Amino acid sequence: MTRADLDGGGATRTGDAAGVIGAGRAFAWLLVVTGALGLASSVVLTIDKIRLLEDPSYVPNCNINPIISCGSVMGSDQAAAFGFPNSILGLIGFAVVMAVGAGLLAGARYRRWFWLGLQAGTVFGIGFATWLMTQTLYRIGALCPYCMVVWAAMIPLFWYTTLNNLRNGVIPVSARLRPAVREAARYHWVVPALWYAVIVLMILNRFWYYWRTLL
Repeated sequence: MTRADLDGGGATRTGDAAGVIGAGRAFAWLLVVTGALGLASSVVLTIDKIRLLEDPSYVPNCNINPIISCGSVMGSDQAAAFGFPNSILGLIGFAVVMAVGAGLLAGARYRRWFWLGLQAGTVFGIGFATWLMTQTLYRIGALCPYCMVVWAAMIPLFWYTTLNNLRNGVIPVSARLRPAVREAARYHWVVPALWYAVIVLMILNRFWYYWRTLL
């Protein structure tokens, strides 16, 4: 994804009288791909949760070892933080993300309130995913591969949505901070790379007692 892709032909830059804002194709594809990954994982998690409710002895196919165990995560209170399976939120949210990305690829442009809504959704999503990650690591003590796909999808989804909104004026930026935004866009890959690295290190550290037995 280049700086030009992040500029995305925003209406605030092109003077569109209708006040609508577009985005580059790379960003649109990112929405489609991350939305598809998150949606696919949410579908699998929902199906497995239904089967687990129907048959408590059901063993999900991602129960691989004592650490990588979807069943342990699905059976926890955190898996239904709002009183229903968390994956239901994923079914709705990631489907919306895919639809927005597909619309952008087809040439759609959206008003500022729409982009603010997408921003709010990604902020909630990354916050919720981070909370679930910490719960998984330090309270439940097991990893769910499909949940980790959702974590991995949410990081670029949140980061690049934020960059797109900053650069297109959806989120107001003072003159003092504009150089920082430009640098963030120039080295846009740094934050996601560091984010992934921190998560990998957290997983290695938390379960090192098990990983070292495999060496």
